[in-house]
Amino acid sequence: MKPNPSALYILPFDHRGSFEQGLFGLEPPLSAEQTAQIKAAKQVVYEGFLEANEALDKGGILVDEQFGAEILQDAQRRGILTACPVEKSGQDEFDFEYGDDYEAHIEAMNPAYVKVLVRYNPTGDAESNARQREKLARLSAYSQQTQRPLMFELLVPATDRQKAADYDTQARPELMVRAIHELQDAGIEPQLWKVEGVGSHQNAEALVQAARRGGRGNVDLIILGRGADDQQVKAWLETAATTAGFTGFAVGRTTFWDALKAYLAKEISREAAVSQIARNYSGWVQVFEASRKKA
Repeated sequence: MKPNPSALYILPFDHRGSFEQGLFGLEPPLSAEQTAQIKAAKQVVYEGFLEANEALDKGGILVDEQFGAEILQDAQRRGILTACPVEKSGQDEFDFEYGDDYEAHIEAMNPAYVKVLVRYNPTGDAESNARQREKLARLSAYSQQTQRPLMFELLVPATDRQKAADYDTQARPELMVRAIHELQDAGIEPQLWKVEGVGSHQNAEALVQAARRGGRGNVDLIILGRGADDQQVKAWLETAATTAGFTGFAVGRTTFWDALKAYLAKEISREAAVSQIARNYSGWVQVFEASRKKA
């Protein structure tokens, strides 16, 4: 399925390190049996999405090749929008999961969006930032040449000197804008920015202006969940939904983590876990669409 610029409701479960260590307490390299366990867990998340999407029919999934290749293939057969990551999981500095073979892996998975997660603070380590920009510019050039839209997940972690209780509300929004400008100036051109939530419309609008500056009017943004609690995610969704330029969300762990943990601990049935994930995902859609109608 091709991207829909008017509404993009994504369930991301491309997490790898957090599944390996956080859910199963495993350390790479994994055995075939351990890999199968994680694949089976991701299948539960996918089934939750499918249950919700039966009624919505407008969602998409973001899942990795390592544990989700079969899910990507099934979703494409069903006409569901897919996205697939290219970054190594859990790295402070971006690098390709499959090294210089990343193009072949993208082409084999054939997602609607090529997704990359990057931790980039403009005031952080200059050499690391420069290395990241160089690699990301190559990915962006490939994306444009092959007409495979790039979904750029931008995280702006605080440096040691910036860590404070008000970092998220005071410093981070401005740093996000600076990061977008620097990445654009380096030739990195996402079609979709996946960004951390901000608390005010003024900050949300500033992100849209940054993403769309210089004739980039066809660029959109979506909000990520960052594993926050329900109340915080809802607030971010409401702000995004009422800001022109934000077309949806990608909320992962807050949607599936508790249900999956309870299922793996045998506290609830598989069917209950699937239904809980479906309800959570549907709830985000309802929040976003209801807020949009009020705007």
